[in-house]
Amino acid sequence: MQECCKSGGCKCPHHRMVPFFIFLIGLVFLLQTMNVISAATTNILWPLFLILIGLQKMFGGVCKCCGGK
Repeated sequence: MQECCKSGGCKCPHHRMVPFFIFLIGLVFLLQTMNVISAATTNILWPLFLILIGLQKMFGGVCKCCGGK
């Protein structure tokens, strides 16, 4: 096990990106429900965040804790 993973989870920044984008998607829907942003804006933002998640997973690379030596 790598040093970054010994203290209860990996601390590599790219492992935090997917939860961050999921948080953003939830925030977008919450703001729409509260009438802070329009439905049209929501219809643009949440697919955009899903695309960013996919791109991050495809091109994010592999760190040492994920098996890249």
